[in-house]
Amino acid sequence: MNRPLVVSSSPHIRADMNTQRIMANVIGALIPAGIAGVYFFGARVIAVFAVSVAACVVSEAVWQKLSGRKIAVSDLSAALTGLLLAYNLPPSIPLWMTAIGGVFAIIIVKQFYGGLGKNIINPALAGRAMMLICWPVAMTTWTLDGVSGATPLAIIKDAQQAGQIILPSLRNMFIGNIGGCIGETSAIALLIGSVYLIWKGIISWRIPVVYIATVAGLSAAFGRAGGPLAEALAGGLILGAFFMATDYATSPMTERGQMIFAFGCGLITILIRTFGGYPEGVSYSILIMNLTVPIIDRLTPPRVLGEVKRRAAK
Repeated sequence: MNRPLVVSSSPHIRADMNTQRIMANVIGALIPAGIAGVYFFGARVIAVFAVSVAACVVSEAVWQKLSGRKIAVSDLSAALTGLLLAYNLPPSIPLWMTAIGGVFAIIIVKQFYGGLGKNIINPALAGRAMMLICWPVAMTTWTLDGVSGATPLAIIKDAQQAGQIILPSLRNMFIGNIGGCIGETSAIALLIGSVYLIWKGIISWRIPVVYIATVAGLSAAFGRAGGPLAEALAGGLILGAFFMATDYATSPMTERGQMIFAFGCGLITILIRTFGGYPEGVSYSILIMNLTVPIIDRLTPPRVLGEVKRRAAK
């Protein structure tokens, strides 16, 4: 043998997929929804994308520089956070609010807890929640073709009280020709990116499928106006289920834990949509379930390789 035997500690099996490549794949999967957002809401949303991403990247670099850490914005995690935050904002959102939301998501939610992989809740959703609390009017003003109007979920919410409903067609909800946040309206664009991520093994099907199925099933059980399909296509359910509930740092490790997590997200979403004052519940449901992940991981530990179950004593 010409090669010396090298003894090293684990891990002994390595993959070519690193953090930067994972983030790049997710960003690439989000591009179809971004194109749909520009098409339906106009070129101004490009500025929202740019400001949100820039705020996240710059704030992360500045924080890491001032705290004496290695500047790691090249891993693209901050850029992805900025893009996801922008996708969760209305098209008419003022750019200065967008910038503040990005700084909050990175500094308060991510860096205060130690950086990438140590945050306990999703930074982009936390940034959106902060903005919704601080600027509720700007965050709930929806425009399409320059005209303000209600989102499908708001129409469903009103129909629960008024007893009548005139929703956009399922076709318009599927392609994205409806009011809503920039990156959440086009179901077909989001599904294209989602299928790509599942095919590449970046995410598992368990969380998004269980999440969406729970919302659809419970909407039928609660007799929600519009029906399960409209409930799934309207709002941020597809964006949240595939691109944010599957975040590695804030979702359970085991398959069983992921399904419990997804069911909890679906349950809280439909409870907020049905009984809450706000018509959408995706963001808050994911944030609430993020906080339960340590408990879920403790209750659903992975089976140790080679472990033999003990037989109960007779």
